[in-house]
Amino acid sequence: MRIVVVVFLCLQTVLAWAAAPLQLRLDVARFRPEDRTVKGAVVELFTTVSTQQLLYKQRGPKLFQAAAALTLEVVRPDGAAVYQETVTLKPPVLRDTTAANKNPLNFQKRLILPPGTYTVRAQVRDQYQTGSLGLVERALVVAEPTGKPQLSDIVLLSRPAARTAAEPTAFVRNGLSLTRAAGALYARGQEKLYFYAELYDAPAGQGLTVRYRVRAAGAAKDALTGQHVVQAASGRPTTVAGELAFGSLAAGEYVLTLEIRNATNKPVTTQTARFTRNLTEYAPTGAVVPR
Repeated sequence: MRIVVVVFLCLQTVLAWAAAPLQLRLDVARFRPEDRTVKGAVVELFTTVSTQQLLYKQRGPKLFQAAAALTLEVVRPDGAAVYQETVTLKPPVLRDTTAANKNPLNFQKRLILPPGTYTVRAQVRDQYQTGSLGLVERALVVAEPTGKPQLSDIVLLSRPAARTAAEPTAFVRNGLSLTRAAGALYARGQEKLYFYAELYDAPAGQGLTVRYRVRAAGAAKDALTGQHVVQAASGRPTTVAGELAFGSLAAGEYVLTLEIRNATNKPVTTQTARFTRNLTEYAPTGAVVPR
């Protein structure tokens, strides 16, 4: 009887683990094309795949590796795909699969999409475990410029945006190298939040105040605040980058809000982004250019 009970409990655990969807996060950011004759938006798709649930297969004596197939799609309302790609992601080989801190897998794609309404879909599949899937969908609207000052989507970073002379890649914007915060997670060992955005159609040379605040999701009171002044650029987007020290910010889900104010202190445009603060786990390695 004891053997039957043990086998039943083990089977329950295995089935529950197999049934749990793979953890997958999809972040979408829209920017203006550098070529002003191109209509639409530069859309950056950034995925974060947790490796904690992947099955690690033995590749040699005390050598284990996992693999995940990631499929990205962008479809129109009529179901027609305007972009589709499948890539195989592999984490580093491990000697100990019981390690608590396994860095996630990241993949970023930069597309140019014409104005319209789309659905962005990301699906991940464990290549060594049948039926282990994860699926995320995001609604996406690419609108025509209004001619008024407007912020791009916010990119959350794990380190400051840094000037680089490297060739343009999906990790470089406006000559700045961007190390994204994987999964918009700020964890143990990370003391600051960094962000990057672009401001369009602001009167060149005008002094603008960038205000930023952090609130717990659903809260009406600011937990963190900051501001600095930028000068609107001429002939190109104005870079809006900054940082906020976490201090004693508690663990939880938060919303970062950027607000641009003009010389008369009137708000002209705002943008938001969500992130997670975790004080028990160490932060994963940020997504950078593969070497």
